[in-house]
Amino acid sequence: MPNKTRWAIVGSGFISNTMVTAIRSTGRSEIVAITGRDSGRVEAFRSAHDIALGTTDVTQTVTSREIDAIYVATPNHAHHPVVIVAAGAGKAVVSEKSLTRDDTTARELADAVRAGGAFFVEGLMYLSHPLYRTVFDLLGSGELGELRSVSGYYNADIQAVANPAGGGTIYNLGCYPASLLHLVVQTMCGDDVFADREVTAVGNRRNVEGFDNVVDTAIAVRFGNGVLANLQSSDTHGMNHGFDLVTNLGTLRWAANPWLPIAGQNRLEWSDHDGNSREIVVADEHDAFHHQVRLVEDGLAGNATEAARPSPRLADSLEIMHLLCDWEAAIV
Repeated sequence: MPNKTRWAIVGSGFISNTMVTAIRSTGRSEIVAITGRDSGRVEAFRSAHDIALGTTDVTQTVTSREIDAIYVATPNHAHHPVVIVAAGAGKAVVSEKSLTRDDTTARELADAVRAGGAFFVEGLMYLSHPLYRTVFDLLGSGELGELRSVSGYYNADIQAVANPAGGGTIYNLGCYPASLLHLVVQTMCGDDVFADREVTAVGNRRNVEGFDNVVDTAIAVRFGNGVLANLQSSDTHGMNHGFDLVTNLGTLRWAANPWLPIAGQNRLEWSDHDGNSREIVVADEHDAFHHQVRLVEDGLAGNATEAARPSPRLADSLEIMHLLCDWEAAIV
């Protein structure tokens, strides 16, 4: 391995700007190339961020011997072809959420990642923040009691920056509460419980630039062990968010955006059913995007093929993806 992890960014959308800052923040990585389909946008991004190489030849870039890690920031439906090529070339890959746009391409992506044997993680960056190591340990400790119900929502007015070909709010925003629900249920109830479920869903559809997208939606889930969950998302208004889990002993509540832990103090509140409460504070000097980059650097250094929990392993990403597809299919 070279002294620094050498990155290529695929896609010049708004989230790639955030990753540029994160990649350069660790001191252990550098950005070698930006690539995408639109030469004008690629050149503007390259110039704005002082990146040496800008190109529209995605395949050549992600297979280059001068690249160690690929950040895939294309729209959801376009993740899998880039990941398949990059994984086949043995590159470490961070591919933005959602994993893909449907179960079929998700399985194709997973098969390529397994065959390639290199590091892969879905870009649910919030799970790499130290806040979620604390959450993960707390959920698994038994201290909170038995899980009974979960509720979460994420609304943000992002239609102006989200590619409508990516599938709408379920895949752009719903994936956040869905992935946190997955972590909670898996950790507190066991590995097999998440797949044993019944779902119902409602939603509003809208034609967005020729694409039939779900723009507001809610899902209700009943797991086989009796745990209930309600999730909601919209990409037409907001920024608002929340996540609570209720056990037989009390309620754990996120005090701020659960999916954007900050550099600074991040707070949870535990309240038992007798009215007693305590604050759980996790302080860190870096945000979640920084920690996602560190996750890849450490994975490469340790010859790992995937992250450890609480970050999503490949099998976790596939289970989350399947719930998102079930969610859309259930909308009446």
